[in-house]
Amino acid sequence: MIETIQADWIKSEAINLENCCNDNPLKILGPHFYEEQWVIRVWMPEADEVKINFKNNTYKAESINHKWLFEAILPENPNHNYEINILRGGVTHTQHDPWSYREEWMGEVDRHLFAEGNHHHIWEKMGAHLIEEKNQKGVMFCIWAPNAKSISIIGDINSWDGRHHPMQKRLGGIWELFMPSMQEGDTYKYEIRTQQGHIYEKADPYGFLHEIRPQNGSIVSKLKNFNWNDSSWISNRDSSSQINKPISVYEMHLGSWLHESTDNKYLENNGDPRDPVPAADLKPGTRLLTYPELTKKLIPYVKERGFTHIELMPISEHPFDGSWGYQVTGWYAPTSRFGTPNEFREFVNKCHEEGIGVILDWVPGHFPKDKHGLAFFDGCHLYEHGDSRIGEHKEWGTLIFNYSRNEVRNFLVANLVYWFEEFHIDGIRVDAVASMLYRDYLRPDGEWIPNENGGNENIEAVKFLQQANHVLFQHFPGALSIAEESTTWPMVTKPTDMGGLGFNLKWNMGWMHDMLDYFEIDPWFRQFHQNSVTFSITYNYTENFMLALSHDEVVHGKSHLLHKMPGDDWKKYANTRALLTYMWTHPGKKTIFMGMEFGQRQEWNVWDDLQWELLEFEPHKGIRNLIDDLNVLYKNEPALWKNDFDPYGFQWIDCNDKSNSVISFMRRENDTNEWLVVVANFTPNTHESYKVGVPMEGFYREIFNSDGSRYGGSNKGNLGGKETINYNIHDYQNALELALPPLSVSIFKHQSKK
Repeated sequence: MIETIQADWIKSEAINLENCCNDNPLKILGPHFYEEQWVIRVWMPEADEVKINFKNNTYKAESINHKWLFEAILPENPNHNYEINILRGGVTHTQHDPWSYREEWMGEVDRHLFAEGNHHHIWEKMGAHLIEEKNQKGVMFCIWAPNAKSISIIGDINSWDGRHHPMQKRLGGIWELFMPSMQEGDTYKYEIRTQQGHIYEKADPYGFLHEIRPQNGSIVSKLKNFNWNDSSWISNRDSSSQINKPISVYEMHLGSWLHESTDNKYLENNGDPRDPVPAADLKPGTRLLTYPELTKKLIPYVKERGFTHIELMPISEHPFDGSWGYQVTGWYAPTSRFGTPNEFREFVNKCHEEGIGVILDWVPGHFPKDKHGLAFFDGCHLYEHGDSRIGEHKEWGTLIFNYSRNEVRNFLVANLVYWFEEFHIDGIRVDAVASMLYRDYLRPDGEWIPNENGGNENIEAVKFLQQANHVLFQHFPGALSIAEESTTWPMVTKPTDMGGLGFNLKWNMGWMHDMLDYFEIDPWFRQFHQNSVTFSITYNYTENFMLALSHDEVVHGKSHLLHKMPGDDWKKYANTRALLTYMWTHPGKKTIFMGMEFGQRQEWNVWDDLQWELLEFEPHKGIRNLIDDLNVLYKNEPALWKNDFDPYGFQWIDCNDKSNSVISFMRRENDTNEWLVVVANFTPNTHESYKVGVPMEGFYREIFNSDGSRYGGSNKGNLGGKETINYNIHDYQNALELALPPLSVSIFKHQSKK
């Protein structure tokens, strides 16, 4: 028997390992030069026998100091060039020693930047990384948990037993361990023992792939292994500001756009059918589409409709379908409900090939309390505030990020960069910005804490949003950063160096509420509410606005867009067409939610797909045709988008004809001779000779009429256009004498001659 070393300190450390209370396993495990000889100590719970294979020799390891701590003396420094032969339960296997790899993975510069909150690529260090260390392939694990007593890697590799693979604590609260025996596809979690002795099993906050719910483990996954072919798209995108271009967005939820029969299984590349994702709440016999199926079906559909962008409701991993994706647990992973990260990359790649940008909903305002997530991560309030008055949204049952902590801000800011860099997305929409900006958001008196100045502003959240947008545009100057901000917080879309939040677009919630309120009114009473349809112009140039009719307006008893409209079906269709056309002619970029493009009748339900059968009926085809043609017109007429944020681009002709509920205005391009005249009639009355003043005589071609027969209307119009007459009205010497169809919007373009 080879002589081994006994020592009380070794026994003590081994007991700590057994009890999962050791934060410094490298102190005892791996190769050590001790009392003029090289000792290898191997930690192998439940092992019956351990041998060390080194340079064609085998050395039996003895359990002298603890039953699971096996020790052998070698004639020279083995470094990492040895293997461990283990007999456990009658089964023998050989592996490399995780604790022979002793170098730090997270270097001093990385730690410094992370502690400052300025490591924009921290995901390249944190999480699980497939690497080759000392000619040995394996997985490097790295996690931030400064308050933990100990952390272990658990997974199938060790029967989910935290006693097997304790991690090494480094400076800055970083924990690391290289696992030479793990590979791509392995499932894992972090078993975290708190200072109080509690044990939590946590998914990897930086995990690149997670199990399909209801399972919640993380899965080792490669980065940087996809061949993009969208370099020209990215170059063109980042060469100039996107907000001075036409932007028409199709907002959608991947899981409820279209379902497939379970009889039609998705086939992998090798021909094997993929098991459908369990979803008990879907209609019997249906399943979710995969990313590849969405690539084949969704992208051609959106392209045919003429939208410039797809906006995806959150696709970051989330455990509960009913949250619509807004309660995220896997910030660095596209949800596995629909497939793999590379399949999502291919979806984005194909969008770019077809000229479609991709916007993701991003949710940095809160996170859920699921036990495997960020909540109470290392036994302390690490990612969230400890005081519920500033750390919890009680109405939503979620926790609020502690934006004052540098590492937390870094987690989020780097996540933003990650989606653009690793998945080539083109924009984000930040959800519920108001909930971040105000400490008293949805809170009664006594349940919130004022800031240091005594106000209700969340100063830390403001600084975070400014940092996030600054970093985003620093790396991706052509990105879209869209705020869903429902209050009058100033300078949301002003640059950060001017004191703004740094977004480049903001949803116009005021316009949306006013317009929906207006269109829900019986048309005969709209004359008393004219201000609702005109008021938005008074503040239109205070921000860079996007007009949005979103998912929030078609749920919880609010009805879908078509069924918000008053009257019989004919009036509902006509009102819907009029609203959408007015939206496309009003200054501001455009977003509508899926289903609105063909007149969905039922409220949106995350468990159902859209009512595609409605397209068998002409009125619904008509609404879809209207959207198709509006998007073509929108992109072809710079007057409709070029000066969205410049008062020059819009001018009222008449906004005061309340008795008829008619409005008229011009949209102008930079060239003063290029303008459009828009006339909207928001009652069922037909006007045969309605006069509208115009600045220049000549022929005005009717380039769009929402009452056209192609759209399901009565086809009342102006026979292709009108010559001006010499008539003084609206401060102009020339006028158009027009037929105004009922519940319609008509668009005219000046031409020098017929």
